[in-house]
Amino acid sequence: MRVLYVTGIIVVLDQITKLLVKGFSIPFLDFYHSGMPLGSSHAILGDFFRLTFIENPGMAFGIDFGGKLFLTLFSIVASGGILYYLYKIKEEPFVIRFSLAMILGGAVGNLIDRVFYGVFFGEGPLFYGKVVDFLDVDFFNIEVLGFHISRWPVFNIADASVSAGVIILLIFHRRFSGTEQPSVSLAAPGAVDAAASPSNGPVSVSDDAGRTSGTPS
Repeated sequence: MRVLYVTGIIVVLDQITKLLVKGFSIPFLDFYHSGMPLGSSHAILGDFFRLTFIENPGMAFGIDFGGKLFLTLFSIVASGGILYYLYKIKEEPFVIRFSLAMILGGAVGNLIDRVFYGVFFGEGPLFYGKVVDFLDVDFFNIEVLGFHISRWPVFNIADASVSAGVIILLIFHRRFSGTEQPSVSLAAPGAVDAAASPSNGPVSVSDDAGRTSGTPS
């Protein structure tokens, strides 16, 4: 399935940007990249867009539900389900498969953090890693249920991919979900045969004796 190239590209971009922010080392190459200090922030487009390094133990945009292990296992099951569904709908329109490939790429990107980052960076056991978030965007100053929101929750490329995939799926799924119903003729059974007969010429009927009688026009 070529659409999985989209998933692969998203995963690679997501992991590269996270490692650049968090920092990493390659001991056998004697290479070390320090990254950003946790909690630090750098302005890119003034106050509108900043790089802010935080680590998220929960779901996308800082949502926490069910604990780390539950989220990790749920992400594994969900990713497997999306992959299987992509195989089942390989004949469906490309835009539907593209949106699901984006969702899968985002899910796998964050899943790598949860499964391996704790071990890679010596911060926790397998399945207990934290997700790296760093994209910090300004938002409208609004009040929602007593909470004041002035900036969008810090996110990453994987989160953005999942959100964009869901939006595309919602926009285009209805367009392609309706199936064309076969038209049903309400005409009498003989109407089709009559319509197929020539309308301008006489109708000839042969009897057993081979005589032919014609109806006057």
